[in-house]
Amino acid sequence: MMKERPSSKLVRGARQESRRFRLLVIVVGFFLVPLTFVVVSKPDAILFGLSGKLPADEAPASILIQQPVDKQAPVVASEKIPTGALGGDPKVVDDEADVKPKEIRDGKEEDSNVLSEPDPASGMTDPTHNKDGSGHKPDSEMLGEERKDKEKKVTLPTVSNYTIHDNEDPSNAKQEGASNTQQQGSKPLCDFSNFRANVCEMRGDVRIHPKATSVLYMEPEGSQRDEVWKIKPYPRKGDEFCLSHITELTVKSSKVAAECTRYHEVPAVIFSLTGYTGNLFHDFTDVMVPLFTTASQFNGEVQFLITDMALWWTIKYHTVLQKLSKYPIIDFSKDDQVHCFKHAIVGLHSYMEFTIDATKSPHGVTMVDFNRFMRGAYSLGKDTAVMLGENPKVKPRLLIIKRHRTRMFLNLDEIIAMAEGLGFEVVIDEANVSSDISGFAKLVNSVDVMMGVHGAGLTNCVFLPQNATLIQIVPWGGLDWISRVDFGDPAEMMGLRYKQYAIGVDESSLTDQYPRDHEIFKNPISFHKRGFEFIRHTFMDKQNVKLDCKRFRPVLLEALDNLNP
Repeated sequence: MMKERPSSKLVRGARQESRRFRLLVIVVGFFLVPLTFVVVSKPDAILFGLSGKLPADEAPASILIQQPVDKQAPVVASEKIPTGALGGDPKVVDDEADVKPKEIRDGKEEDSNVLSEPDPASGMTDPTHNKDGSGHKPDSEMLGEERKDKEKKVTLPTVSNYTIHDNEDPSNAKQEGASNTQQQGSKPLCDFSNFRANVCEMRGDVRIHPKATSVLYMEPEGSQRDEVWKIKPYPRKGDEFCLSHITELTVKSSKVAAECTRYHEVPAVIFSLTGYTGNLFHDFTDVMVPLFTTASQFNGEVQFLITDMALWWTIKYHTVLQKLSKYPIIDFSKDDQVHCFKHAIVGLHSYMEFTIDATKSPHGVTMVDFNRFMRGAYSLGKDTAVMLGENPKVKPRLLIIKRHRTRMFLNLDEIIAMAEGLGFEVVIDEANVSSDISGFAKLVNSVDVMMGVHGAGLTNCVFLPQNATLIQIVPWGGLDWISRVDFGDPAEMMGLRYKQYAIGVDESSLTDQYPRDHEIFKNPISFHKRGFEFIRHTFMDKQNVKLDCKRFRPVLLEALDNLNP
């Protein structure tokens, strides 16, 4: 057999190498073609492995991860006050109150629970104070609680970030991290010292990510700040039942965060609508008054972001909301953008029930300002009550708030006759403003005196003209003090005249249920220790009023005198 020539071996080897090379080219080409497409069409995708940034469509539902907070970080937890110190049983339902429309869940209608009445126990017991009267716990107790809280806190990841590009709105293509005229400085991000409401306020680079329920304050280079706060933006601090329905937000200082997808030139105010809204009194004491206190300083140039949205509520009060903000409301639950602001407030400034503390409110706004604002929002034409000395032929108008089922006037016709005999033009209405708040506001604004039994309907005094008189009839049961707190003090702070009439035993329908020598008549205050549920059931839901017109007459005469200064 002949030996193979060396030249033929070389040719065969070259062919084998050629096959290997062609195979390599095919394999490399297989990877290069899609890689080239990715680089050209989606350059962010190739950068993920280098920068640690995640495209928007792959962003996690929450940017929070479970990991312990650095031991050096000053983690601050919300102070908790016993519910009993601030309010009574929040499960009370008022048959006279505005009822929230039914919600649709799983194809079925469900009634939403609302708190009906101004809470008779709210504020009856002051928050616990220490020896110095500060209302804070001793440092030793706080330190112990802080150690426990640290184990439960969460913080933001420090390894990765994620990038979101907004190609739909060219106006958002601004340089991120632009310098701001006002910075946070050394001021803490949040103030939890108020016994009624926690508020966080930040100036600088603030990023709000509703999908992650987070608000991030971007720290400048070299900053040592490391703060984590948990806040539920509804002013019922200490009411655990109420706050259990409120979304908790994380407010944190950070040096890493999602990139901005929407830039805003106006400040942000974040608040919740769930709580006890649906009852007229709570609509105002929990939202309207605190929102005015917080946002009126911006003259409409402010963006509202609402957690726990109640669309029906925003429709009902759209007139007021549009006066406070010129911008469409952002619904936290339906928004996946990263909003960037230079100034943001989380939570609403709130003090006592239905009032504004002018010494603490931003820019010193008062309840007089609130009354003026409400009259202006609904274009109410009457600024001051009638002056009888200047208009002797004009009859002063008296509005009597009529109730059904509870705390009714049993002798309404007799009361009307007595008032008309004194010279009043009497108007009767039921204070049901669930459908037409504007119409009822105009009615209230047209009168000079408004009277009614303690209840949510008296909240309509916000529409009364200056120097008008509010008369509150207090049912039997030792409710004088809380009635004044809920409506008397706010009325006087609004520039109204106020008269309080506490009925006697003979004017109460409780005499039909209990013997005259019963303890409920001898010492009604003693029954308060049984709790608000008993107070509501006994002194409110089961009691009607038969006014002693002879005894009540001087109150109306004094109201007339108020119109003759």
